[in-house]
Amino acid sequence: MKISDFDYDLAEELIAQEPAPVRDQSRMMVFNRGDRSTKDRRFLELPEFLKEGDVLVINDSRVIPARLVGKKASGGLIEMLLLRERIGGSAGSPVAWEVLLRPAKRVEAGTKIFFDVPVEAEIIERLSDKKWVVRFETPGPFGDFLAECGRAPLPPYIKRDRRTGKSRQDLERYQTVYARFPGSVAAPTAGLHFSEAVLEKIMLKGIPIAAVTLHVGYGTFLPIEAHNVEDHLMEEESFQVTEEAASMINSALRVVAVGTTAVRVIESAADDSGKVAATSGYTRLYIYPGYRFRRVGALITNFHLPKSSLYLLVCAFAGRDLVQGAYGRAIEEKYRFYSYGDCMLIL
Repeated sequence: MKISDFDYDLAEELIAQEPAPVRDQSRMMVFNRGDRSTKDRRFLELPEFLKEGDVLVINDSRVIPARLVGKKASGGLIEMLLLRERIGGSAGSPVAWEVLLRPAKRVEAGTKIFFDVPVEAEIIERLSDKKWVVRFETPGPFGDFLAECGRAPLPPYIKRDRRTGKSRQDLERYQTVYARFPGSVAAPTAGLHFSEAVLEKIMLKGIPIAAVTLHVGYGTFLPIEAHNVEDHLMEEESFQVTEEAASMINSALRVVAVGTTAVRVIESAADDSGKVAATSGYTRLYIYPGYRFRRVGALITNFHLPKSSLYLLVCAFAGRDLVQGAYGRAIEEKYRFYSYGDCMLIL
């Protein structure tokens, strides 16, 4: 399959730059694969579409404030996105991370980066055109430095001024209300629509909520560069399914996954019969059209970038032609797209 077959045009004004004023007031397109019907609803109405025998599966990973803005000795700003820790340092000892740098054309090994607090970073090694290794010298725990200086790791299509300070709104809203375990450098965005009120309604309806964990890496959201769909390689991401979560999922008549990350955890842990095992480790599971879903029966998901692994997963779940039709309708109806945008419920 050609990746060009999974492209579409989107007007820039439909790319959401801010979250909905209220989490559960975002729009939700309800798409039924059986009769191919669509309905325009609000996310707060989600509980109406859940039924006895359903189990809702959420990803409880917590986004770390992984975007940092510092200065070179020349005074020029440099932005970095933390990707993966290389060396775990104790308090007061160096810690190294794989990072993306912007701008990266005029940096080299040995370049020092300074921050508004007494922390110094040094570029150690270039791994590729996009990735570098940076070592940090912090007087205390690295997590304390991130909490003070880190910004929400928003994707590049959400525009923010690097010269301004970190946004409290982004730190709060680029995080699900049920986030527990720190480790993601990008949000599991389908979960951003949930409010405590919606979760309460779901529980009062008797729908169990199973929490799995997948720490989302930045590569999940990048467009696929390979010409052939089959040639793409997913970056590995760590995940965990507890005994409790596995038991709840296995008891379900229908598994409703909140987001593509929850789908990938469930499908990574499921055997050919659809039984999910309690497990942890790393997954590179790449889902594209032709994949046979073992356990997931319904999906809540945002509107994704063209030619991305997320868009391919949705096409695998609902069919490429049907998804392209639904996306076309979403564009006509001016739904908001991508991380801070609206969502679909695919039944």
